[in-house]
Amino acid sequence: MREHHDHDHDGHSHSVSVSADADRRWLAVALVVIAGFMLVEVAVGVVAQSLALISDAAHMLTDAAAIVLALFALRIAARPAGGRYTFGLARAEVLSAAANGLSLLLLAGWLGVEAAGRLADPPPVTGWMVVVTGVLGLAVNVVAAWAISRADRARLNIEGAYQHVLMDMFASGAAVAAGVVVMLTGWVRADAVATLVVVALMVRGAWPLLRESGRVLLNAAPAHVRPDDLGTDMLAVDGVVEVHDLHVWALDGEQAALSAHVLVGEPADCHEVRQALERRLAAAHGIRHTTLQVDHFGERPADVEHCEVAHGQVHRRRQYSG
Repeated sequence: MREHHDHDHDGHSHSVSVSADADRRWLAVALVVIAGFMLVEVAVGVVAQSLALISDAAHMLTDAAAIVLALFALRIAARPAGGRYTFGLARAEVLSAAANGLSLLLLAGWLGVEAAGRLADPPPVTGWMVVVTGVLGLAVNVVAAWAISRADRARLNIEGAYQHVLMDMFASGAAVAAGVVVMLTGWVRADAVATLVVVALMVRGAWPLLRESGRVLLNAAPAHVRPDDLGTDMLAVDGVVEVHDLHVWALDGEQAALSAHVLVGEPADCHEVRQALERRLAAAHGIRHTTLQVDHFGERPADVEHCEVAHGQVHRRRQYSG
């Protein structure tokens, strides 16, 4: 029996690429812009008694925290694999994305409760202060969102920070709209209504972050990969007669990995089949980190399963199913 264990590292590395340096610079730009304006918005929101402005400032605080967390996660993820962390610490970015998504939900819950209370008993709102500060906040958030969009948003970590800033940009726009309504009509409940709109957008932005980070942390297959189709595609490679114990998961938000037990028929060469599988997985599915155990089908007794317990579906050529 011949066993082959191989890792294909061509074009792949566990370490964060040099583009992470550029990502950190763009995140730092956004952090400076947001933190500076946040202090101004808090002061004006208190004086104007505007929940929309205070909610925007609170969201800016979480924006700043999200960016700091993203920067920290990028630095941690850049550490090379070693010791007990054989995959490195790339999932620190996924944890950061999950934390950002959860913080959006918590903030949405708090603002929703506050807005409901103000709908029932609205305080006076100084409309012109809300409009002026909201316009300035909108400009700040546009700059910050642009800076983060220049980074690699394929990283869940950076996407989490971007969603925070994007929701804050919507909050600033809602604050401006609420201030205009108050100025023109005197309807102060517009401030709370605008806040509820932002709450809905925050929930909508948080859910994909939590879903995708949860998918990675639970070792689910990447969203673009269907394991059953993958097994069928591997079975189409010349010489392959069975694929089982097929596992595919995401190392982080971008890199996929695969392991499988592959049986080949005579007279196929295990080494050549493994190389053909690696090329097919890389070209057709973008999976370059593979661990394949390749054995000859005829080397097992006909009445004994090759593995005591096969994990997942067994993909086998029809002529070998008897």
